[in-house]
Amino acid sequence: MSVNLMKAFVLVGASVALGAGAGWWAGQAPDGRMAQPQAASEPKALYWYDPMYPQQKFDKPGKSPFMDMQLVPQYAEDQADEAAIKVDPAQTQNLGVRLATVSRGMLATRVDASGVLGFNERDVAVIQARTPGFVERVYDLAPGDVLKANAAVADVLVPEWAAAQEEFLALKRIGDAGLLAAARQRLRLTGMPPALIAQVERSGKVQATLTITSPVGGVLQELNVRQGMTLALGETLARVNGLDSVWLAVAVPEAQAGAVVVGQTVEARLPAFPGEVLKGVVSAILPQTSADSRTLQVRVELANPDARLRPGLTAQVSLERGVPHSVLWVPSEAVIRTGHRALVMQAGEGGHYRAVEVRTGPENDGQTAILQGLEEGQQVVSSGQFLLDSEASLKGLDAIPLESQP
Repeated sequence: MSVNLMKAFVLVGASVALGAGAGWWAGQAPDGRMAQPQAASEPKALYWYDPMYPQQKFDKPGKSPFMDMQLVPQYAEDQADEAAIKVDPAQTQNLGVRLATVSRGMLATRVDASGVLGFNERDVAVIQARTPGFVERVYDLAPGDVLKANAAVADVLVPEWAAAQEEFLALKRIGDAGLLAAARQRLRLTGMPPALIAQVERSGKVQATLTITSPVGGVLQELNVRQGMTLALGETLARVNGLDSVWLAVAVPEAQAGAVVVGQTVEARLPAFPGEVLKGVVSAILPQTSADSRTLQVRVELANPDARLRPGLTAQVSLERGVPHSVLWVPSEAVIRTGHRALVMQAGEGGHYRAVEVRTGPENDGQTAILQGLEEGQQVVSSGQFLLDSEASLKGLDAIPLESQP
């Protein structure tokens, strides 16, 4: 081997050695330890939690002390909106989630409700015995019959009146005006009607039998007299309910009760009289709400001059509510009522949902007015919202209260 070839081998060996040494030094960390290869960046976990107990947070991974499962990390990017939950958009259809848009529209100017006709309880006549006597005849009547004013009910024999009338007629023959006036007053005190006294004075004959009549026209509600009965003073013989006017009892849903006031104009349409509109006004708002139907009872008085409006007939009622104005509307099924507040699940981008407290207004045709808490164009969950609300509750997320909303 020549000298030049030997030099070439020595130079190559030195170069290899220097390269290896440079590589070794390049792999050393400043503290002398071997440097580790750079790992790909990973999202930072804020804490770990058990999905079955999301309110309990842990500062490191491991197995849950509550359930036989690994803790789940919570990343910062998942908490961009602390009040929202995230659902994979691909799963929303499986969960039956449907969205509705908050729209603006006019608040209906009237309240629609149903009602039932009833008797006017102020137009009642109670027929009583004004003096003891015996029932000689009861006219052909039965409860439920419609009577005219002054219709005969029963004939009653009053023996006490016979002696008083004989005395009165005797004094009339004497012609003493003072004594006659005193005798006439005595007849009144025995309960004798003025018309009967006038008849006795005019005919000069004793009238011991009294025909009891109905003072008003209407429906005979009670008939407590029978032929041959002995009547005591003040005993009730019959009860008649007038039909000159009737009461329309309207069941207004409690959500619309605030729009009803006394004196409000009312239109009633009865299936018994198709095409005809009856007008009236609200005469009273009863103080108690029905616990079963959650409705407020409103009383409307309707004139009934021809007595064709009979208690028990049904009616569709419209109550004028005042000047219309624009409000926000959402489907009524989208509103979650907890008992002390109302919530909706507002839909955001990327499958985020959050519970928002709202202040609701009247309901109309399946829509609920929103007075505060939402803006026009926003989307809310109209189906499946209870599942989302339950998930938010499990994660300890509360609804955005009205106080913190603009």
